Amino acid sequence: MISVLMGDCNSQEFLKDDYAARRKMMVESQIISRGIKDQKVTDAMLSVERHLFVPSEYASQAYGDFPLPIGEGQTISQPYIVALMTDILNLKKNSRVLEIGTGSGYQAAILAQICDSVFTIEIYESLASKAENLFSILGYDNIKVKSGDGYQGWVEYSPFDGIIVTCAPTHVPQALQDQLAEGGRLVIPVGEMHDQELILYEKREGKFRKKNIVAVRFVPMIDNTGKKY
Repeated sequence: MISVLMGDCNSQEFLKDDYAARRKMMVESQIISRGIKDQKVTDAMLSVERHLFVPSEYASQAYGDFPLPIGEGQTISQPYIVALMTDILNLKKNSRVLEIGTGSGYQAAILAQICDSVFTIEIYESLASKAENLFSILGYDNIKVKSGDGYQGWVEYSPFDGIIVTCAPTHVPQALQDQLAEGGRLVIPVGEMHDQELILYEKREGKFRKKNIVAVRFVPMIDNTGKKY
């Protein structure tokens, strides 16, 4: 019995070291090499164990340069896009962030490594529940989860220093514009499935400055009936 237990422990340690090595390679080859240098972002990507945020059958693929299915027809974004969107937000230690589209919870965990608090909304209750349970297990006490319609934002906790949207509406929701703090940043993919652009909006003196970042492909933003926005 002791030898079996020792074998299990050694196996777990090997997997832990292997995943750590894969994370390091991911950050170096997929993120830093593409121009993302902010140490807050790269440290967060090194720290958060991405394989814990995907279904177990995909754990071995967790550090690849591609999205993976997480259930309900949703995906976890490729690591580079997670890092890019986080980098664009330009977060500070005391920043409060709203995320629309919790999904697996991975993006929220990355944000929580960097800023004061994260408020995340997920339309699918099953995904919201899984993510909230995982946050509790991993000790993320600065993430608050809600299952609901992200198009409306989360007015009770606004204004937010940053808003990140991980699903694509055809236009920018007015509620999100209203809930962004002065000087804040909103990062959002906008457009139809095959014609989306990741856009950065900065709020200055009540007005928005727009900057197109890169062509992307996200799942559509939907309401509680499944209708696309």
